[in-house]
Amino acid sequence: MADLDVGIVIASHGRHCVVETPDGEQVICHPRGKKSQAVVGDRVRWQASEDEGTIERVETRRNLFYRQDEIRTKSFAANLDHVLILIAAEPEFSEHQLARALIAAEAERIAPIIALNKSDLIGPFERAWARLAPYRRMHHGVLPLSLKASGEVDRASLLKLLAGKTTLVLGPSGAGKSTLINLLVPGALAQTGEISKALNSGKHTTTSTSWYWVDKAGETALIDSPGFQEFGLNHIEPMRLASLMPDIGEHASNCKFYNCTHLHEPGCGVIPQVETATQDGPISATRYRIYGELFAELSQRRFP
Repeated sequence: MADLDVGIVIASHGRHCVVETPDGEQVICHPRGKKSQAVVGDRVRWQASEDEGTIERVETRRNLFYRQDEIRTKSFAANLDHVLILIAAEPEFSEHQLARALIAAEAERIAPIIALNKSDLIGPFERAWARLAPYRRMHHGVLPLSLKASGEVDRASLLKLLAGKTTLVLGPSGAGKSTLINLLVPGALAQTGEISKALNSGKHTTTSTSWYWVDKAGETALIDSPGFQEFGLNHIEPMRLASLMPDIGEHASNCKFYNCTHLHEPGCGVIPQVETATQDGPISATRYRIYGELFAELSQRRFP
């Protein structure tokens, strides 16, 4: 296979994908065999065939960001430096969904960035910022933004933060994800439309994942992907969960028993650290409740 071409997957839809060559050419490719294994961000070896190509091999990945429920696995992208989770002061964000995305990133050792948009909405923003206090304590980067009111200022800070990196952008509907991507890559969504037509997916651009170069040098990239609303963690073992939540994992090593679930055991190092109505603690009550609910969910899936 020495004569195979190299490239990077920049878009995917169903079993089709677009591979970009080192000189910038874009080629529609199909996987070899019945199963599609390549995702956006993959480095691949492919074979040209007339005006299209066949992916022969996916190179070893540094990481793979994905979600999994009982029915299917959804792979977002591979070989990431950052996952940027964009939420907004309005509409109110789901802390459960935020926690799930952070756990999935932690499991793959991908650095997360939380960005809170609509700082111009003073009251809602203050309330949302207060809800994010536990995440700031965990040293997650929490970036305040106002993409429509102060776009150029935000653009400069984002470019500095993301320079030279490959970043997946996630966010619920209404958070401003399209605004952010178009701010950093003018015309990006029009580009997605053209790729969508090439992949025969018509108007359903929201079902596909797309890669954008932020700079002409090809050193900084954004990946846009849908699918934040439902975020299954079925691939996470229940007993691994605490280690993937830094505020809880920090105290788990102090437990008396090695197989402590941090839910009811005597000598647990976590439970005394949870804030209550009468005492402050380094672990927020909301975060601890989310941990308990996720632990129950993941345990039930394995032992129905």
